[in-house]
Amino acid sequence: MKIFVAGAAGVIGRLLLPKLIEAGHEVVGMTHREEHIDIIRKMGARAFLADAFDREAIMSAVAAERPETIIHQLTALRDWNLEENARIRIEGTRNLVDAAKAANVSRIVAQSIGWAYEPGESPAAEDVPLDIAAPMPRKRTIEGITALERAAAELPNHVILRYGMLYGPGTWYDRQGMMADKVRRKEVPATNGVTSFLHVEDAAHAALLALDWPSGPVNIVDDEPAPGTEWLPVYASAAGAPEPGFQAGSNRGERGASNFKARNEYGWEPSYPTWRTGFGKTMA
Repeated sequence: MKIFVAGAAGVIGRLLLPKLIEAGHEVVGMTHREEHIDIIRKMGARAFLADAFDREAIMSAVAAERPETIIHQLTALRDWNLEENARIRIEGTRNLVDAAKAANVSRIVAQSIGWAYEPGESPAAEDVPLDIAAPMPRKRTIEGITALERAAAELPNHVILRYGMLYGPGTWYDRQGMMADKVRRKEVPATNGVTSFLHVEDAAHAALLALDWPSGPVNIVDDEPAPGTEWLPVYASAAGAPEPGFQAGSNRGERGASNFKARNEYGWEPSYPTWRTGFGKTMA
């Protein structure tokens, strides 16, 4: 099929495009950075330069290309800009969905997150409500995710991929990433808060498979949600950092997520089933 990928040169997009092309799809990759045009073309896709906030450009691009599916991988995480990321989820998604409607595109696969659930004692399944009562600054993230998921659900076929915390090449948790630097400076304490991780390769593979999945949200996370007291020492060791300190407690919503639905209903299997071995493999 013909697929329009928004965020084609991001950390997931760069892994996803070759998978889509290898599977026989015709791909148009959108980026807002001119220097990424050649990257997209070298992967075998056509490139389109547009900003997610440029409504007219998005409408024109989708109208001209007439794709059968839109894959939404837009983020603004390079500089830890959570406000900008929320804006992309709200305004950027709105533009993509309205463009899809105008061009009679009925299917979207959209990137969401697996740590937006309301507080609880166990890893969250997809039927757990999002944390709409969260205080600021978490509230802003939840508002962005809620707007994204509601907008995507306006299309008849909509798969919402609730990714875990990404690690691997190009992410915050890469050897040269922001988190590695913070952990080396002992700025990140090990807490009781639970995180579900996901390698970027597994994120990209799930987006490919999701072209055939039924509508609705699905957690795409590894098999082992874990508190910081367990995962952070392993990550620190892989990053060549000193043993982290301990700080009791956790932040709101740090409960992890369950991948039971993805594994048992959709047949998705992570190639990196746990951070316990994944950190070392990707940071060697």
